[in-house]
Amino acid sequence: MKMERPDSLRSSRSEPTAEASGNTTIVATNSGRSKLPRISSSLSLRHGIPSERLKLLSDNPPETKFTTLSYKGSQGHATICDVETGIEVQRHSDLWFDDGSVICRAENTLFRVHMSQLARHSLCFQDMFMLPQPESARLESSMLVDEGTRLGSRRIPVVYLYDTAEDVGNLLTAMYDGPNFGNNDQDDFRVVSGILRLATKYLIDSLRAKAIAHLSIAWPSDLKAWDIREDLSRSFENEGSSRNAHRYPHPFSVIHLAREVDVLALLPSAFYDLSRYSFAQIFESTEDDPLYRPSAAPGLSACDMQRLCLGKEATQHTITMLIQSMGTGNYIRHAQQHASHHFRKTSSGGVCLSAAACRKDFMELVDLATQHYLFDRERGYGDPLYVAEELGQLKSAEFSECKACARSLESWAAREREKMWKMIPTWFRLESQSGGDLSPVPS
Repeated sequence: MKMERPDSLRSSRSEPTAEASGNTTIVATNSGRSKLPRISSSLSLRHGIPSERLKLLSDNPPETKFTTLSYKGSQGHATICDVETGIEVQRHSDLWFDDGSVICRAENTLFRVHMSQLARHSLCFQDMFMLPQPESARLESSMLVDEGTRLGSRRIPVVYLYDTAEDVGNLLTAMYDGPNFGNNDQDDFRVVSGILRLATKYLIDSLRAKAIAHLSIAWPSDLKAWDIREDLSRSFENEGSSRNAHRYPHPFSVIHLAREVDVLALLPSAFYDLSRYSFAQIFESTEDDPLYRPSAAPGLSACDMQRLCLGKEATQHTITMLIQSMGTGNYIRHAQQHASHHFRKTSSGGVCLSAAACRKDFMELVDLATQHYLFDRERGYGDPLYVAEELGQLKSAEFSECKACARSLESWAAREREKMWKMIPTWFRLESQSGGDLSPVPS
């Protein structure tokens, strides 16, 4: 049986139609698009939002197309077609509310949600729904729904979002149910990065802040959080079944996201993580390399490539200077200035009773570290934070005969690591950038 458009929706203008029988939807749409004022311009004028924050929105703004979607089906199951393209579109399995007041379309997926919910969270949608419609665009869309005993109709605007259906679904779920982020692994990053990108685009500030705080757990701005992150990463790698098991996403993806959504606080740890690998591992990774990913990560810009090279050079120089300074023995806790014992005495207090013997030990440790990190290029050779931590544990206070020097070495290594962490933005030329915040992100 053919379904016809209600008289109230008939128009003298020519409109494409698609007709079918049985359970197939009949869809009609006016061919024009609503001539809305640019939403980004409205937001900038009304709320004083800088144009830089509206870049994602201005590049691909949402668009209201007044489309009549008519379908017939039982138990809520129906076929819906795009008249202009002939492509079948699908309702989202979860984000389709019978009392929804707006339909959002992303790719070939439809989301029937509530204007009030979108406007409550998003300044962009709030202003968008408040914009007056020109007379030429007053024709409202309607979807004819088979409600069993009678045929009901409801007029619902259709907003086209030029984003992936996966990202829009994750964003709307977070808006309705609250964000449910995971453990910052690669799958979680795909979800959270999409939410952060759209929360930035549509000015959903609370959700943006939560996504940034979550990502900052894996890409932190303080050394203590970085050490926790590294412990988790090593545990994951040790438990992994493959040689290239890697917990976190590729640093390229993090750098690209940080630039795109203007969260520069993520950059120092991402650049540092990337610099720990050889250029061959970074740019020509194989399946056995830790940076290998089945799908290619976005590349670096020319400026960021330069930052990587300069920072990587700085980290190598830091490791060399670190090992050299270890050999000076300036941190040996002398009991007396004239002490020059060549025999070893056991010390459990705060001063060294065998300075010469301890100095000899330190020189041997320097030779060992030089061979291991500078010549053999063993694990951690490109990671000054790791090298400093390892050097600090070479004379363990638990087993060393001179506990004073062992504790002093640990303290020296801890101080050096703090200095290094503060230098990371300088190494990668990130300290002078404007337009973003490099300070630690509050939890």
